[in-house]
Amino acid sequence: MLLIKIKNILSKNVEFVQVDENGVNPAWNAIGYVVSTNEKLTNGSNKRPLEKGVIETMYESDSTLQQSLVNKGLNVTLDSKNNILKIKCDALVIGSGSGGGVAASVLSSAGFKVVVVEKGNYFVPQDYSSLEGPSLNQLYESGGVLASADSRILLLAGSTVGGGSAVNWSACIKTPQNVMKDWSEEHKLPLFQSLEYLSAMETVCEKIGVTEICTHEGFQNQVLRKGCQNLGLKVDYVPRNSSGNHYCGSCGYGCPTGEKQGTQVTWLVDAVDNGAVIITGCKAERLLFESNKNVSGKNKKCLGVMAKTLSSTVTMKLQIEAKVTVSAGGALLTPPLMISSGLRNKNIGRNLHLHPVLMTWGYFPDSNSDLKGKVFEGGIITSVHKVQSPSYTKSEAKAIIETPLLGPASFASLCPWESGLDFKKRMLKYPRTSHLITIIRDMACGEVTREGRISYKLSKVDKENMKAGVQQALRILIAAGAVEVGTHRSDGQRINCNEISENEVEELLENVNPLEGALSQGENWNIYTSAHQMGSCRMGVNEKEGAVNENGESWEAQGLFVCDASLLPSAVGVNPMITIQSIAFCISNRIVDHLRSL
Repeated sequence: MLLIKIKNILSKNVEFVQVDENGVNPAWNAIGYVVSTNEKLTNGSNKRPLEKGVIETMYESDSTLQQSLVNKGLNVTLDSKNNILKIKCDALVIGSGSGGGVAASVLSSAGFKVVVVEKGNYFVPQDYSSLEGPSLNQLYESGGVLASADSRILLLAGSTVGGGSAVNWSACIKTPQNVMKDWSEEHKLPLFQSLEYLSAMETVCEKIGVTEICTHEGFQNQVLRKGCQNLGLKVDYVPRNSSGNHYCGSCGYGCPTGEKQGTQVTWLVDAVDNGAVIITGCKAERLLFESNKNVSGKNKKCLGVMAKTLSSTVTMKLQIEAKVTVSAGGALLTPPLMISSGLRNKNIGRNLHLHPVLMTWGYFPDSNSDLKGKVFEGGIITSVHKVQSPSYTKSEAKAIIETPLLGPASFASLCPWESGLDFKKRMLKYPRTSHLITIIRDMACGEVTREGRISYKLSKVDKENMKAGVQQALRILIAAGAVEVGTHRSDGQRINCNEISENEVEELLENVNPLEGALSQGENWNIYTSAHQMGSCRMGVNEKEGAVNENGESWEAQGLFVCDASLLPSAVGVNPMITIQSIAFCISNRIVDHLRSL
């Protein structure tokens, strides 16, 4: 039974993800799916803004890499006996996303020689195909197919220059007031209610071009807005790091218009302009330490990292030595690197929050003419509804409801299997099947102590909040005029909305219960998803409460800093990009002070 479940989940998308040499799939025409060519960059520019600072190891070899590094102004020596290139710099940054990109910019702008190592590759708008399969494979961790150990949750995490900021859905929501208060008072971290942090959020929003308007919403966001309005519910516009006219439905596959302002077109551009070097296709394997003789209370001193390239034409290891090392590989990769390098703080790899998601869907035939467009058109997230409860404070929500990017292959994978005929009918309805995602600020904590090995389970409160959110999402879809609504529960839970009674609606809502995952022994199960991972190397007031201090520095190793989403003391409850970049900005400025004190 378990093998059948796994096979059904993983095999259904094959028909819709494969393309021929022209990037075309014959099934797309049948289901009405189009990869838009109107979204492509219109100025025909071949500009590569990081060109003068980037070294792409996929184009290097053992005979060229050393000289390429020297040409970028680095101090490089070859240990031919051990086949190691030794590189020296002031600051080493591992990762180039919302944490690493900001760190590289701040440190290089302060006059320090910075090296960034990035496991993924460098892409610019004209490189993005907007094809679901190739894009997931090239731009995401594990090719976009990464699951928790029990297959309960499917996780999306960026793995390219720019990290998650290159492939996220553009939402730019500041850290909520209640969260800042919680982190400052309950976690005893005054940074989060300081002028320093508030100013950092303003700086970040200005840097990445955040706008608060949307002139033209796509189909799914029209559905969310109409349903909320018909129910008398509040629905807010979501600020984005693009113009108000940005109508790109492909940003999750890399923004083909070049409008979305990820770190690869903002912070990292500043970094290379100030002499930073970005080595792509390069994976940090082990942090390097020596015994610390300084009076700092830390037993170790970090010297840098041992890294390898992912290119088959480069066999040499890279030993990168730096005065400070900044781990910014994200909440799924920073802890395994630290643990495998010998660090033992009990918080490393624990306290992992995922903002777990369950989806609901509603079908809107083309005859519903006041809702324009297709599911794959328009800005991905431009509206949000906060699910309130009398037992929650005014500033805190049980859940938030937004809209997702869901290509045909992903849609096919998530569709419950009832029969071949039913599956074909579902796929024919794909272009006008609107999905809503329910995101909760999870109280439960998972673990990631080994790379690719993630354990996580929702708490009772999390399930209650998820249920409230999913129920509200179904109400919104019905109020927006859906002729059929449902969930992705394995038994195909759904209801026809034509002449539906209030009692039938309430019966459906009452039977919406977050279940266990696909490998559970239960008759029915849910697939949860997560695009936000955080907290696995959290900041704490002491080493019992966190893996790093309020400056982002390891409690165990001097000169080792963390600067990514793993720093967050708990789940933030909203799309976390602004929070991550703001924390990174504050931490990076403190690292500058540390370097200047040496």
